[in-house]
Amino acid sequence: MTSATLSSSATPPFPATLSPSRASDFMTCPLLFRLRSIDRLPEPPSPAAIRGSLVHRALENLFDLPAAERTPQAATALVGEALAELERDDPEAARAVVPEPGDPLDVEALIAAYFALEDPRRLEPHSRELGVRAAVEPEFELRGFIDRVDVSPTGLVRIVDYKTGRSPGPGFEAKAMFQMRFYALAWWRMTGDVPTLLRLMYLGNRETLEYEPTEGDLLATERKVLALRAAIAQAADAGQFEPKPSRLCDWCAHRSVCPAWGGTPPPLPARADWPTSSRSGDVVDDAEPEG
Repeated sequence: MTSATLSSSATPPFPATLSPSRASDFMTCPLLFRLRSIDRLPEPPSPAAIRGSLVHRALENLFDLPAAERTPQAATALVGEALAELERDDPEAARAVVPEPGDPLDVEALIAAYFALEDPRRLEPHSRELGVRAAVEPEFELRGFIDRVDVSPTGLVRIVDYKTGRSPGPGFEAKAMFQMRFYALAWWRMTGDVPTLLRLMYLGNRETLEYEPTEGDLLATERKVLALRAAIAQAADAGQFEPKPSRLCDWCAHRSVCPAWGGTPPPLPARADWPTSSRSGDVVDDAEPEG
């Protein structure tokens, strides 16, 4: 057996999977990608992220109700049920979003914003919190979770994602839509159908961002994802994931170990110990729906 064969068998391709969140991490900061995807460093719960997850859960479950019962009051009650589950399963996260027992969870504005953007009584989604995975190259898959897929009686496909923050400013729409093109690419490779419409719903300021993709758009997205995978693989082979300072550093949970801020990252784990899809279920995939 040649040394090349030995190396190939001992070192599986990396990454074997990629999700929109982890792809965004690498584009934002390769070191952030490494700390989240390889080191798997813990991060303190973010109240905004937890609140967003609770609203996502409520909007998912809202469609289990008969159409006439899909009201703002019902959605708010579903948020309360999701919070009760969180308090039972992860008290620390619950305390992050509701600091004192008995405090109200301020989600009424987000629920009201959702109902201002669409009427759920007129919708019957095809799928909710849909896990997608699609091979685009040997030993490489796209993975992720789509908040909602709507399919019209004539077969038109709409991919919908809820955002509990505010819509992006001028010039940043394309970056925001990358996640949706990623999902559209996965859907296309899974089903053979190009989605008709991609819709981002920003509950933070009651705005929507929409895009009608073409096959050419999705081929361009695929090329971008494959180039991104190659860049990650190059960093992995070199064992170098460099920091990329930006304004986003102000919100990073890992500044204390970042060289750009005077910190020292932990030693890079041995390659054989990196999470892999064959051994751990997800390499650089999301363990839960993105929000």
